[in-house]
Amino acid sequence: MLPFLEEMSRFIFLEDKPEKADVIFIPGGNQGVLADTAAQLWKDGYAPYVLPSGKYSKVTGRFEDARFQTEWEYFSYLLREKGVPESAILREDKATYTYENAIFSREVTDRMGISVRTGIICCQAYHARRCKLYYQVRFPETRFLICPTVTHGVARDNWFLTEEGRKLVLGEIERCGSQFHEIVREYGEMEK
Repeated sequence: MLPFLEEMSRFIFLEDKPEKADVIFIPGGNQGVLADTAAQLWKDGYAPYVLPSGKYSKVTGRFEDARFQTEWEYFSYLLREKGVPESAILREDKATYTYENAIFSREVTDRMGISVRTGIICCQAYHARRCKLYYQVRFPETRFLICPTVTHGVARDNWFLTEEGRKLVLGEIERCGSQFHEIVREYGEMEK
């Protein structure tokens, strides 16, 4: 791989070995395989709770599978199908984009009195960096481990080979810059 592609890949694609955690987070979306990853981590005893997050995409204004009203409902159903009991599934069904997934997930854990010292994020592989950054903003005291799932066939070693892979990964790089302007400005003003 060319050095500049390796640098982009290293920035976007994150992956950690799972460790004991307080919560497993699923930051929204429509990729059911994320629930598979989270359910397996829960079954393996990595965390007592799974917190899927999401209403639907702000862009579409609805969840694409008509059987479900929200992303949370979709993921909750899949988690239960994979053996995660309802009592272990926390509820966040207001978020319409990734930063809201982090904002509203923090509200849920605070309301329930759950101290999240370590969290696992189950996200799409190419979405890992932005998810981690957003969750770190809302949970600054938490150590996050990324346990990603390859979706759309887009992985660290092949994303640059297809038009879809380039679009998804380069779009993530753009959003990591453009969507953090307000957050960085806020924190810069707080430090003054």
